[in-house]
Amino acid sequence: MDKFSFLNAAHIGFIADLYDQYLLNPDAIEPSWRSFFQGYDLANEQYSFKDYEPSLKNQEATIEIPQEVKKEFLVVDLINGYRTRGHLFTKTNPVRERRQYHPSLAIETFGLSSEDLQKEFSAGEVLGLGKTTLATIIQHLQSIYYDSIGVEYMYMRNPEKIKWWQTRLNENDNHPKYSIDAKKYILSKLNQAVTFENFLQTKYVGQKRFSLEGGEALIPGISVLLRDAAEKFGVKECVLGMAHRGRLNTLVNIFKKPVRDLFSEFEGKDFEEEDIDGDVKYHLGITLSKTFRNGSEITMNLVPNPSHLETVAAVAEGITRAKIDKKYNGDSSKILPIIIHGDAAIAGQGIAYEVVQMAKLNGYKTGGTVHVVVNNQIGFTTNYLDARSSTYCTDVGKVTLSPVLHVNADDIEAVCHAMEMALEFRMRFKADVFIDLLGYRKYGHNEGDEPRFTQPKLYKAIAKHKNPKDIYAEKLIAEGSINKSYLDEITEEFKEMLNREFDLAKEDKNSKVIEFMQSTWEGFERQHLDAMLKPVDTTYEEEKLKNIAKVVSTVPEGAKFVNKAVRILEGRASMVFETNQLDWGMAENLAYGSLMEEGFNVRISGQDVERGTFSHRHAILRDEVTEERINLLNTNPNNKGQMTIYNSLLSEYGVLGFDYGYAMAHPNTLTIWEAQFGDFSNGAQIMFDQYISAAEDKWKVQNGIVVLLPHGYEGQGSEHSSARIERYLQLCAEDNMTVANCTTPSNFYHLLRRQMKRNYRKPLIVFTPKSLLRHPKVVNTIQELANGEFQEVIDDTLAPENVTKLVFCSGKFYYDLLEERENLGREDIALVRIEQLFPLHKEKIQKVIDRYPHIQEYIWAQEEPRNMGAWSFMLQRFELVNLNVRSLNYYAVPAAGSSTRFKKRHKAVIDSVFSDSKG
Repeated sequence: MDKFSFLNAAHIGFIADLYDQYLLNPDAIEPSWRSFFQGYDLANEQYSFKDYEPSLKNQEATIEIPQEVKKEFLVVDLINGYRTRGHLFTKTNPVRERRQYHPSLAIETFGLSSEDLQKEFSAGEVLGLGKTTLATIIQHLQSIYYDSIGVEYMYMRNPEKIKWWQTRLNENDNHPKYSIDAKKYILSKLNQAVTFENFLQTKYVGQKRFSLEGGEALIPGISVLLRDAAEKFGVKECVLGMAHRGRLNTLVNIFKKPVRDLFSEFEGKDFEEEDIDGDVKYHLGITLSKTFRNGSEITMNLVPNPSHLETVAAVAEGITRAKIDKKYNGDSSKILPIIIHGDAAIAGQGIAYEVVQMAKLNGYKTGGTVHVVVNNQIGFTTNYLDARSSTYCTDVGKVTLSPVLHVNADDIEAVCHAMEMALEFRMRFKADVFIDLLGYRKYGHNEGDEPRFTQPKLYKAIAKHKNPKDIYAEKLIAEGSINKSYLDEITEEFKEMLNREFDLAKEDKNSKVIEFMQSTWEGFERQHLDAMLKPVDTTYEEEKLKNIAKVVSTVPEGAKFVNKAVRILEGRASMVFETNQLDWGMAENLAYGSLMEEGFNVRISGQDVERGTFSHRHAILRDEVTEERINLLNTNPNNKGQMTIYNSLLSEYGVLGFDYGYAMAHPNTLTIWEAQFGDFSNGAQIMFDQYISAAEDKWKVQNGIVVLLPHGYEGQGSEHSSARIERYLQLCAEDNMTVANCTTPSNFYHLLRRQMKRNYRKPLIVFTPKSLLRHPKVVNTIQELANGEFQEVIDDTLAPENVTKLVFCSGKFYYDLLEERENLGREDIALVRIEQLFPLHKEKIQKVIDRYPHIQEYIWAQEEPRNMGAWSFMLQRFELVNLNVRSLNYYAVPAAGSSTRFKKRHKAVIDSVFSDSKG
């Protein structure tokens, strides 16, 4: 024991505090103390100290510590136990008994007993209490960790963050001390939330509204969050994404949507504009500005969303990032993203994980998001025990070691306090934080459902449960903060406003869709089909293009690239300045470079886009010595815009949603998402269905997102052959987007430039090549880039009087057919390329048809199976002449897995095009 005799003389409070620091971050402790504490922990686990400490290897005795010191350690262990597991024992569930967890935090679990309760321990200094009794320490811990807020943070691994939470929670025992004015403000917002829901339930019985009843605490909670963000932290803007539950309440009581407009929507009145179909009321978005008491102003954006609950989260993050980049010069402290989830959705839907994984990535981070879960403890009809395997619905947040606060939604002050702490954490550490707002859902999934079918016991309890307004009002009356007449007054005042607006709404003949982020889109006009078919000047001076070519083919001074990269740059220079034969990658780079000189920005993201899946782009090169990332396009001194390009996480759904949001918030950025292979877009189909193809018609939201989908049959099997052209064409309507399948570098160049040179924005889907990236015939001169334009249709160069068969085709298959025609020497078959599949430029196509006076058969030829590709679209939309088809047969898969079988089938389709037999 002599070895540790210094413990008797050491200051016990110092040892306890040092041990607490050791538990938090062992590497920060002086080595001899760390060795001692490690030995103590091992001894506690019934390991012999001699097994740990080599110097004691031949001694039989295990470590002995003075009883007084050992008890201090046990108290520190108890404190740590509350910090680590206290959230499991909180009073956070207003309508259910919590699951029981073992072991408990009883003092016996930590080697202490009731006899120790009145003993004083220096370990109290760890909590800021000083030396005090164990009973006082436990009371303090239970106040912090056992009441209405359960906090998970000890897994965070960052000592600074953990210490911040420990200090913050010790303040006021994790209980807010609100002034009477603050309490009245909270009550007023809660009154609005509850009264609004009651009003709708009375006036619109049985109509779907996805009420917030049981989770009304969201309204005062978000109100306090936004007020503090503006007043205390100088936040200028927020972007809020949420699904349906409580959305109408949020629109009216936070975003101040005119109640009259909402009531008109409930009346089912038609939209005033004929050229949009609109959407249901609980999908619509809104943008407005609000000024607070101290003059602080905040712009609030509630993002429109579809029924796919978590989809909007990715879009909201993309909008936020665009505003950080372009509006706030990279300062994420000026804007706050808030995502409101449902408990079943955040636990069950994969995009929640994808969005969480973006939080710290350079291409996608937004300075931290406040995630709020409106936890109904039930999905549509599914009990939470059947909805997840994890302990909490918020456990996805632990992927990025984000703190989680579980809060009882009946304790309104605790909810607001949790919001305040979450905001402080986000603003300080620029990191995500989660709030799990545990309430209930008073009615079924919608107001027409009967929840007792599946949850009879729960809904008996809910039927007897007081609403949070009554609970809070009783508390305030009991403590003397308000009287009943005050409560009646604010309730009646709000009801009168609702009734007045309800009566006025009866006079309205139509509903209207309010444009989202209207100021962002000033100067851009919504356009229809006729505008989409008009030519756009995409020319750019040849000398300027050559200067850009020099920039992207020159190693910057002081940089050292690997030899292969240097050869790539030399090849670029040769294309422009020697052979005048520019390939796909060079034309693409010149498109970006020319737009940047004209003041447009370029953002590209997707899997391996910096280099390009097929190693054609090389937008980012790395210094061989420093590994510095160098974007040659950004080194051009003539740039007025800039390019950002990011290799994404292995996500399609989340990343495309993010980039769609980015394009929504910054129309003067050419925003591109590229799939690694075209079929990868399958994983993002919800984004295509609900946003890209439909958002303008539903929500009056323009968007210029560009989607690049590598497509082409080169014998790479089922998945990596087809981008499923048929799916995108099926989504095309009058004027909702553009779909193209280019065959030349110059046409791709002009297509990208056209996308930005228009005074409106439509999504653009481009089926890009793989083998054509280096095909000897897929080249253009720099003059064709400088002086050309986008060609929706490319005619053949054969003498028209000799042609008897006119073959329409698209993409790579053109070159397969061209090669066969050259082999056969056939000049009676013309190959016409439809470069823009939607909208079809029928006037130009008709002019091509009229050039050929002796046509006996018109054919649509494709390499895809007959039930795929563009054939079904052409059958419906072409209309100019009767087309026959040449294609693969009907198949369940896009292509054969065997290269031998693929080649055989592919050759058969080509042969059928050149066969003299019809049909």
